[in-house]
Amino acid sequence: MSVLFRNCAAIVTDADAVPQRDLDLLTSGNRIEAIGPNLEVPQGTRVIDARDLFLYPGLVNTHHHFFQSFVRNRVDLDWTRLSLIEWLDTIYPIFARLDEACFYHSSVVTMAELIKHGCTTAFDHQYAFPDHAGKNLIDRQIEAARLMGMRFVAGRGGNTLPKSEGSTIPDALCETTDEFIADCARLISSYHDPDPFAMVQIAIAPCQPVNCRRETFESSVTLARETGARLHTHAGEGESDAILTRHGMRTIDYLESLDFLGRETWLAHCWELTRDEIAKLAASGTGVSHCPEPVYLVGAEITDIPAMEAAGITIGLGADGAASNDNSNLMHCIHSAYMLQSLAAKSRRDPVPPPSAFLRYATRGGADLLARPELGRIAPGMAADLFAIDTSGLEYVGTRHDPVSLPAKVGIGRAVDLTMIDGRIVWENGEFPGLDEGALARAAETAMTRALGA
Repeated sequence: MSVLFRNCAAIVTDADAVPQRDLDLLTSGNRIEAIGPNLEVPQGTRVIDARDLFLYPGLVNTHHHFFQSFVRNRVDLDWTRLSLIEWLDTIYPIFARLDEACFYHSSVVTMAELIKHGCTTAFDHQYAFPDHAGKNLIDRQIEAARLMGMRFVAGRGGNTLPKSEGSTIPDALCETTDEFIADCARLISSYHDPDPFAMVQIAIAPCQPVNCRRETFESSVTLARETGARLHTHAGEGESDAILTRHGMRTIDYLESLDFLGRETWLAHCWELTRDEIAKLAASGTGVSHCPEPVYLVGAEITDIPAMEAAGITIGLGADGAASNDNSNLMHCIHSAYMLQSLAAKSRRDPVPPPSAFLRYATRGGADLLARPELGRIAPGMAADLFAIDTSGLEYVGTRHDPVSLPAKVGIGRAVDLTMIDGRIVWENGEFPGLDEGALARAAETAMTRALGA
């Protein structure tokens, strides 16, 4: 199918480019076909009047925990009332109660929220595998992605060090390294599509160094080299002192000693890194997924994005899970990241990146972290992944002169008007075409209540 957006108010082709005004955009199949004035309309093409629409590249979410959508907005998990240890001791037993259906339905819930706010590609770091839930949890997530039309990168996470040996993980959520690696290999063999425009890919993502055995990371590197899959983990989010005590070095040096750093790797968070550690990531080509909203709740420091930008690190944005961010709105993270860095600016050596940079992190930066050069920009031959906002409303008066800075400086405070993924419109005018959102919500509530109670 082809779609022609006629006479677009603005097309943001790239976060670092001047927006195109009053031009048409044509998609054909799953790709952008052309951008220009008065484009011809191929037979069978749907034509959309875009005179008030701003079109943007689809957002790319580079760190999340979908299953945590079932533990949000709970009084018993309020960060302001609990210490970190109390919080961990409360939340992991809740995770351990989730069953297979919960992982499917929570993925539907999370993807729906992401899509409503312009996200077209999402990486999920699924590290919770309760004993009773089985090993097909990521299979169910892929099923959910196909239902919602989401471009999905599944991070097969896992924890292999039990609480009795110094981690925060109860036995019911622990696996052996052999179990973890075997399932990574199964998923890669069954689902991973290495080709451009792939809708499903698999990444190898041991949860975090503080909760995994050394051999888990070593075996992950070996499997990644064998299969070409990418590597991901948490780092620099408050665990470095524990890693120093256990291994005699901080987290980044420890990961380097395991050969886990490199151009095939990106790390989540990294708010406690020193300048030397930032330089080490830059030298190795390791990328960073910045998750701004958890910094407000659990970060002792504000991630030094200006230093990372100055060092040449590839930066993406992540919504993170509802355990430390109770929504799944990557659009909101663009504004939040910009405001957070502005707050910290006076104590920094490097200037705050311009507003356009934060849109870049959420689009082309995320695509680069996932090694997906066909994503993150709008241009002929690129994937037809985009979102549109109708700027004719009062909330956009005074903003239309600078579409690039709008998401970071002003923020887009409601659902977008259209989201297209792989050339298919999956969200438009407040609806998921072909899906009954009410029925999906009721099914999710039923699964959550059955596992966790009211």
